[in-house]
Amino acid sequence: MDSVKKEPLFGLIKSLTKAEKRNFKLYATRQGDANAKFIVLFDAIEAQDVYDEDKLIRRCGISKRQIANIKAHLYRQILVSVRLIEVGHSRLMQLREQIDFARILYDKGLHNQCLRILDKTKKSAINAGQSTIALEIVEFEKIVETHHLSRTLTRADKLSAQTSELCERIEVSNKLTNMSVQLYNLYLKLGYARSERDLCLVTDFFKPRIESFTGMRLSFLEQVQLAQVRMWYAHILHDFPACFRYSRVVIELFDNNAHMKPLYYDYYLRAYSRYLETLFLARNYRRLSAALDRYQNSIEDIAQVSTNASILAYLALYLHRINLFIMEGSFSSGIKIVAKVEQYIASASEYINMHHKMLLYYKIACMYFGAARYTDCISSLEKIISVRDQSIRRDLQCFARMLNLIASYEAGLDYNLDYQIRSVYTFIIKMNDMHGVQEVLISFLKRLNHIMPGDFKQELHNLYEHIKPFEQHPYERRTFYYLDIISWLESKLEDRSVEDVVSTKFRKSSGKRL
Repeated sequence: MDSVKKEPLFGLIKSLTKAEKRNFKLYATRQGDANAKFIVLFDAIEAQDVYDEDKLIRRCGISKRQIANIKAHLYRQILVSVRLIEVGHSRLMQLREQIDFARILYDKGLHNQCLRILDKTKKSAINAGQSTIALEIVEFEKIVETHHLSRTLTRADKLSAQTSELCERIEVSNKLTNMSVQLYNLYLKLGYARSERDLCLVTDFFKPRIESFTGMRLSFLEQVQLAQVRMWYAHILHDFPACFRYSRVVIELFDNNAHMKPLYYDYYLRAYSRYLETLFLARNYRRLSAALDRYQNSIEDIAQVSTNASILAYLALYLHRINLFIMEGSFSSGIKIVAKVEQYIASASEYINMHHKMLLYYKIACMYFGAARYTDCISSLEKIISVRDQSIRRDLQCFARMLNLIASYEAGLDYNLDYQIRSVYTFIIKMNDMHGVQEVLISFLKRLNHIMPGDFKQELHNLYEHIKPFEQHPYERRTFYYLDIISWLESKLEDRSVEDVVSTKFRKSSGKRL
């Protein structure tokens, strides 16, 4: 994987599908020279599992002075060939292609033909919600219109009005996307609001900005963007009914405008993932199971749009399949999905960000913990604990260390438990994430080696009585989104497995409705 990061050309070639490779060979040999150096280099790189430039130089007969230029030429030729087959499936590429065609006609002095293409493309861009492209076209139209003095007088006002309108649309969209990125970045750093202070900071900054769009006439894309902003805002504040509602708004907008799904698939997939996540956090198993089946059916076409679309689509699918197993308490049988998820992580490693890798590994760790496979649990958690960037999902990094402590204790790896506890305590303090549940649990673990065997059950009961009320606390309850401490304690008090405790609760529960 390091070779992919260090050599972009190697990564690009390895990302090509069989159809794209075949198309490149046809495109590259269109002039009959199948032995061109850049084609020979392509074949040599394709045959490598790990990028080795010295071997390439020897195999291809290319000097060290030549290889940089040949690689650059090959890189460009691959992109051009891929664009030729992708343009038929991408509306955005088609818009850009039409602008390029208009530029060719303009440069040849065929101004009427140029204007006809621009006018048609502008309408398509506006219908697709691409205000920036539409504005670019209007500016181009102004230049072309200067060659038609008789028409300029009648069209000047219209083009000027279109410019103003499109600039307003772009400004609205920019404000919405800026808020969305800021909220998502905040979530990546902190997770859910942890205190009244966090709540005030988020609401004071974002609430007035969000409310400023109330009553405003918005395009399809702007409605999607506003709903996404409200969705992330509600999610961070633990307002799951609102998060459910706004994620559902995005899904319905796309269901009513199905032609927009291939164009803005990332909005659709992220909203659906948040919708499924909300059902999980609300412990609504029936609706989550039905929604996940609908989601799996809906992504079949979307996954064909691009590699990125496929990766995003299956990320949510695997994440929420695991959530279903966790809700059911069917950890042992659910572990069968782990191999497939780990295979997905390995194959998509270069394309999914660290946040999503951490989330998947944490869910896998929870599955192993519930199945009493503590060594495997610790192994999965180590992939989170070893992350160097401590600004990514600080909450998840803290809870990974907490779960690792408990798993180490259960696995009998408690010879250095005191050191582990001090290390975790220091990390949580450093991350400013020490709250009631963590403090009570760490205090218990600190005393663990000094508790007499006869007093152990009573100490566990005392811990249970201290932690149970936190389930209903507006901020402390976030701990239970990550760690099912209550079920673990009940399993110790009742001499039952965690799997038995959780599955029994699931069978008794009728499911909470939003």
